[in-house]
Amino acid sequence: MARAKSVYLCAECGHEHPKWVGRCEACAAWNAVAEERLPATAGPRRSAKDGAPARRPDRVKALGDVAGEKLHRWSLGIPELDFVFGGGLVPGSMSLIGGEPGIGKSTLLLQASARMVESGRRVLYASGEESAEQIRLRSDRMVEDASGVLVLGETHLESVLAATREVRADLLILDSIQTAFSDSLEGAPGSVGQVRESAALLMRFAKETGVAVMVVGHVTKGGMLAGPKTLEHIVDTVLYFEGEPSLNYRLLRATKNRFGSVDELGVFSMTERGLLGVPNPSAVFLASRSAGTSGSAVTALMEGTRPVLVEVQALAAPSGYGTPQRVATGLDPKRLAVLLAVLERRAGQRFANLDVFVQVTGGVRLNEPGADLAVAAALVSSLTNCPTPADALFLGEVGLGGEVRPVGGVDRRLAEAGRLGFLRAFGSGRHVSVSGVRTIPLDHVEELVRAFAA
Repeated sequence: MARAKSVYLCAECGHEHPKWVGRCEACAAWNAVAEERLPATAGPRRSAKDGAPARRPDRVKALGDVAGEKLHRWSLGIPELDFVFGGGLVPGSMSLIGGEPGIGKSTLLLQASARMVESGRRVLYASGEESAEQIRLRSDRMVEDASGVLVLGETHLESVLAATREVRADLLILDSIQTAFSDSLEGAPGSVGQVRESAALLMRFAKETGVAVMVVGHVTKGGMLAGPKTLEHIVDTVLYFEGEPSLNYRLLRATKNRFGSVDELGVFSMTERGLLGVPNPSAVFLASRSAGTSGSAVTALMEGTRPVLVEVQALAAPSGYGTPQRVATGLDPKRLAVLLAVLERRAGQRFANLDVFVQVTGGVRLNEPGADLAVAAALVSSLTNCPTPADALFLGEVGLGGEVRPVGGVDRRLAEAGRLGFLRAFGSGRHVSVSGVRTIPLDHVEELVRAFAA
């Protein structure tokens, strides 16, 4: 009789180790390596293909002989969610949505299920974390009528797929993949091998039947999706649900999309009756801005194809400790350190003995260098106690020499700013003015400092 073998896999990245170690050699995660039993070598090994129906191999053909068809999409009934997907859900696709516990993943998918049922689609909501009664209690609090959604409390993946075929569902929602297990591999639900095998089985099922599959995934302490990295490679779309649980707004971001643009941002408001889409995020993020307060500057970010205006706030105050603090919320602390060094060395602004705090309102993160000038303007405004103009925004990347460089998509950013009443835009001299918004050229951060001194 063949002896079963064991491997040691990292639960964070899926890296394989020959023996147990306390720290993963690939991702440096502590206490993430666990033993995974492999099936015995005697006899054929079962895999994800065993759970799928038999199919004929596709015939090799030239790409020019493939009939070009317009990509068909299903509307999920929630405009913000359709926008993040690139126009709707593609039949036969597999999507993964991750986020912190309690952020609203299950609520959003249940609302989308109810909307799709209203449009005539059949939806099966399979949950391994909640019973049918618990799902019903959650649905009673929503605005949508979810009485037509089919629910199943099951963790056995083969049973879930059999039920999907039986009811002829158009959409299968699995909440969550960490609770599902397949007979094709040994191991507890949520283990690296089970997550990888379950994802492969679901992907094959989606491609061969045309059923759209949406899967909920847990995240680690670092905010990354739990399980092997191959999970994100297998699926067609990866969505992250972000936002502070204490705030009312949730941000849905696409980090991978085979059928649309990545980095699209959808904004939702959490209410007692569920999640409501916010069609105009810029107005929401700037609604509480107080004009005439120093340390505030507005910039326009490109979140995928959507321009979003956000407020950057900065506060420079005398340090009460031996070492000044540098606190950044919504901004890379290393980028803040670079901008402080540039302002000190190139513009003569002294922050060495001051505590510096920078935050971006609304829970948005500054992931592009085009917001550098706004951060610098907020810092100088706080240091000099001179407010920035209420009708101005700041666009530009700041180099190590203090030069202000242009950013892409200026016309769309300025058009969004003009729609919200902004009249001036400080930035690189290469930026072109848009109707209603006048560009004020800045070639160096010294010119920014002189603008506050004037």
